[in-house]
Amino acid sequence: MKFLGNVLAVIVGLFVFTILSILVSFGILGALVATGEKEVTVKENTVLHINLNGRTIVERTNEEDLDLSGFGNPFGSDMSAGLVNLKKAISAASSDDNIKGIYLNVGLVFAGQANLLELRNELNKFKESGKFILAYDEAYTEGGYYLASVADELYLNPLGGIDFNGFASETIFMTGFFEKVGIKPVVFRVGDFKSAVEPFILKEMSEENRLQTESFLNEINAQALKGVAESRGIPLDSITQINNQMLVRKPEDAVKYGLANDLAYEDEIHGKIREKLGIGEEDKISTINVTDYNKTVKSKNLASVNRIAVILAEGQIVSGDMDGVISSEKFANEIRKARKNDDIKAIVLRVNSPGGSILASEVIWREMVEAKKAKPLIVSMGEVAASGGYYISAPADTIVAQPNTITGSIGIFGLFFNVQELVNDKLGITTDVVETGKLSDFMNPGRELSEVEKNIIQSSIEDGYETFISKVAEGRNMSTEEVKAVASGRVWTGTQALERGLVDVLGGLDDAIRIAAEKIEAGDDYRVLYYPAQKPWFEVLMSDLENNVSTRIIKSQVGDAYPYFKKVQDLKHLQGIQVRMPQEIIIK
Repeated sequence: MKFLGNVLAVIVGLFVFTILSILVSFGILGALVATGEKEVTVKENTVLHINLNGRTIVERTNEEDLDLSGFGNPFGSDMSAGLVNLKKAISAASSDDNIKGIYLNVGLVFAGQANLLELRNELNKFKESGKFILAYDEAYTEGGYYLASVADELYLNPLGGIDFNGFASETIFMTGFFEKVGIKPVVFRVGDFKSAVEPFILKEMSEENRLQTESFLNEINAQALKGVAESRGIPLDSITQINNQMLVRKPEDAVKYGLANDLAYEDEIHGKIREKLGIGEEDKISTINVTDYNKTVKSKNLASVNRIAVILAEGQIVSGDMDGVISSEKFANEIRKARKNDDIKAIVLRVNSPGGSILASEVIWREMVEAKKAKPLIVSMGEVAASGGYYISAPADTIVAQPNTITGSIGIFGLFFNVQELVNDKLGITTDVVETGKLSDFMNPGRELSEVEKNIIQSSIEDGYETFISKVAEGRNMSTEEVKAVASGRVWTGTQALERGLVDVLGGLDDAIRIAAEKIEAGDDYRVLYYPAQKPWFEVLMSDLENNVSTRIIKSQVGDAYPYFKKVQDLKHLQGIQVRMPQEIIIK
C-alpha cells in the first residue's frame, strides 16, 4: 500500500504542477499581450542593465527572447542567455549616445571560461567608448567574478562573498555502483589519455588523466588570473598569491586585496549610478535590459550580397534529427543548404561540443569536406570542441579557438556492459539462445564476451582511430605521425593546441567571421545569418516546461542522488563507437 500511495502522490503532484504551470504560462502570456504592442525606445541618459544571475550562457537564444525575470523564474530552472544576443547589445550600446553605461549583475552566472572570455572581451571594447561599467552583487562565483572584474568599479554586499581560490574539476566514478548491482563494463579504446571510460572501470583518475587535467586547469586558471590582474590593476604575482592561498575569506578581504572597490548595499549602488548620470537622489534611473534593447538595434548591411552563414553547433554529437544536440541529419542538412545557396559566400561553423558518436561525426565531416570545396569554411571553437567536436572541425580552412577553449582529445573508445550477474543472480532471470551461426548472438549483454568478439570490437576501434587520425591529417595538412604525436586522446587548451598545429588563430566568433569576410574580400560590407532557424519562443517555453516537469519528479524521488542517476541515464548516449571527451569536465 505504501508503494501505491507513493505512485498516487507522484501522479497527483504531476497533475497539480502541470495545472499550475499552465496557469502561470497564461499569466505570462496575458502580461505579454498587455505589453507586447508597446514600441521599445531608448530614452536619453539610459543604463544598459545586464543581469545574468541564475542564467546559463548558451550560444544563442530566440531573437524574440523573453525576459521572464520579473515572474520569479516560475519554471524552477536556470534560464538561458544567448552569447550572440549579449554581444549584439553591448556592441550597439558602445556607439549609442542614449546609453551612458552598463550595470552588471553577473556574480552567479553559469558559463564556461571561453564564453566568459568572449563576453569579457566585448565589455572591454565597450569601455573604449569612455562609458562606465559598474558591477555589483551579493556573491560572486569564480567565473562570475572573472566576468565582473572587467568593470571600472566593482562592489560587494557587506555580508557577501567572492569565490576566488582557483579551479577544480571533479569526476564521478561509477565502478563501485556497477560492482554492487552486478554490471561488468568492458572497455575498448585507443590512446593512453582516452579516459572517457575511466568512470566505468576505475575508482580514481589514472596518472595520464590527472596529468592532462592538471595541465589544462592550470593553463585556464593562469589565463583567468592574468585577465583579473590587468582589469583590477593588481600585479600578477600578487593576484596569483591571493588566489592560491584563498586570501579573500571575508567581504573586507576583497577590498583589502583590491578585488572590490568597496562594500555597499544595492541602494547605495543606485546612488553611485545616479551620480554618474548626473541626476538627483529622487530621480528614477532609466534602464533597459538586453532583450528590449536588441529590439531597437538594426541589423547591419541588410542589402549586402556578401552573406556569411554562421551555423551554431552546440551539444553532444548524435545520429538522427533531434533538438538540443548536434544531430547528424539536421546539421549535415544545414551545412549542405549553406553550400548550395549561391547567396551564401562563406560558412562559419561554431562548435561547442565534447563529441559523441563517430558515425554521426563522420556524416557531418563529409558535408564539411564538400562545403570546403565550394566556399571558404571557417570553424570557431567555443567552450569545448573536443574529440568528435574536433573531428567535424578538421576540414576547415581556418580553425579559431579561444586561449581557454578545451579541444583535441583525438581518440576513440567503445563500451560494452555485461549484465549477466545482475539479471541472472540478482534478479533471477535467465535466458536461452538458438543461433544459426557462430556469431549470431554477437555482443549479447547477458553473458561474457568471447575472445573472438573482443578481437572484432577492438579491431573496429583501432580502425576507427586510424580513420580519425587520417581525417585530421588531411584537414590540417599534417602527417599521420605528427597527428599521433598530439593525439592519443589528450585534451589541450586553445593556446596549447595552437602550439601543436591543431588550431590556426586564437580568438572568438567575431574573429572567425572577420576571417571569412577577408576570404571573400567583403571588407565591412557583409551580412551575418545564423542557423539553424530558431523555433517560436512559445514552443521553446512549453518544451522547457515539459522537460522541467519530468526532472522535478525524478529529483523528488532520488533527492541528492540525482547527479548519479543522471550519469547512469546518460549511458544511453554511449551506444556505438564514440569519439568523446575524456570526461565530463565541470570546472568549479
